[in-house]
Formats: sequence, structure tokens, C-alpha cells
Amino acid sequence: MALTRIDNVGIIVQDLEAAIAFFVELGMQLEGTAALEGPSVDRLIALDGVRTEVAMLRNADGQCRVELCGFLAPPAIAGDASAPVNRLGMGRIMFAVDDIDGVLARLRARGATLIGEVTQYEDAYRLCYIRGPEGIIIALAQAL
Repeated sequence: MALTRIDNVGIIVQDLEAAIAFFVELGMQLEGTAALEGPSVDRLIALDGVRTEVAMLRNADGQCRVELCGFLAPPAIAGDASAPVNRLGMGRIMFAVDDIDGVLARLRARGATLIGEVTQYEDAYRLCYIRGPEGIIIALAQAL
């Protein structure tokens, strides 16, 4: 058996609606939302009394999906939303964009902040890291 693809990246958020709006502004499309709870969910994630709301988003070609999950019960455990890029664990999600300046301007209107600078790597890419809702780190890459 072989690994066939990454199905999605899951992100736990407090404000599901704000996170959905941010990723839609980035250019992802909302596939749908659902409430998840019950014994099978409890057993899957080894927590009791789970009640969640999830939203699945995808990019235009359907090759990248992000699942946003808001826990109603038990409450989500806060992390350090201002941790630097070199923290342990999942660091960031990178998206290829065709206009880094335009995307950055739209996301700043949704509260995103630039972590460092927009830089150019050789003659290949313009790149930046931004911090989105709840400290989610997103990288943007524009091919030159």
C-alpha cells in the first residue's frame, strides 16, 4: 500500500467564522460545514463529550484542503498565538499565489500581520510569512 495524497490540514480555532472569512479571502472556497459529535468522535480523538463545528475549504483546483475545527466541548486548549516561526510542531502552511502584494493587502484587511518582510529568493520567488487569525502562520510564494 502506498500513500496517495495529503487529504487535508486540520487547524483548531476559537472563532470559526473569522477563520473561514480569512481563508476565503486568501482564495479558498468553502466546501461546507458540519457539526460533529457522538461516541465515534469521542473514541477517535480520545476525549469525552466532544461537540465540534468544522468547515472544509479547498483551493480552486481541489488539490489542497484545510479543515477548520471549533470545539464547543470540551473547550480548546490555548497555545501561544505569538510564538515565533521556529517553534516545535507544525510551523506553517504555504500557498502559491499569483500576486503576493494583492493577497497580502486583502489579508491585512482581515487582521493578518507580516512576520518579517516580503523577500525575493534568487530569481525564482517572492516570499513572505504572515500571522493570521489566532496566530496561524501562513507563507505566501509568488513564482517570478
